[in-house]
Amino acid sequence: MKRLIAGEFHVDIFSDPTFQQDSADNINQYNSIYLAEDVSGFASAFGIKVYKDAEVLNSVLIGSFGGATGIYTNSLIVEPHRLVICCADSVFCLAIPTLLLQWKTKADVTTCFEIFKYKSDYIVHGEMEISRLSADGDLIWQQSGADIFVSAKSNKNNFVVTNNYILATDWGNRIYKFDFDGNVIL
Repeated sequence: MKRLIAGEFHVDIFSDPTFQQDSADNINQYNSIYLAEDVSGFASAFGIKVYKDAEVLNSVLIGSFGGATGIYTNSLIVEPHRLVICCADSVFCLAIPTLLLQWKTKADVTTCFEIFKYKSDYIVHGEMEISRLSADGDLIWQQSGADIFVSAKSNKNNFVVTNNYILATDWGNRIYKFDFDGNVIL
């Protein structure tokens, strides 16, 4: 579980892989359920609860297909009034404290690993694609490489967002350098 502070609220985010819609056996119950597709099962499912003091104000479950993702420092962004989070092949944006779905965008064919803020937009490190999303979740551009954007060397940082460019390494150790308009920089 990851606990975050958003102004006067705290937000708990946790994996809920056994959740099944319309089941009485679920460990957690949610006020709302947001799925990237109308599905009965999903690769990743995260429960999100917003608290003020010790009182639960709202709770939701988000879920999507593709490759399974986890809850990591770079897989989500907390802003003053919203949470933007990677979940399998999609990125979800939820209002804080209501947890109303603002938008959801399929940002990779398989899995969204990380998300970074760039000005008012977001850069998404996906397994197959690097994407830039607007603050409203619209896809601005998307680039792919010759192989997946994961390095075979586990100790290598295969994705870096600098002030001037985006650097990504694929499985074959090919290095890609993109500007913030999605152009390849040689």
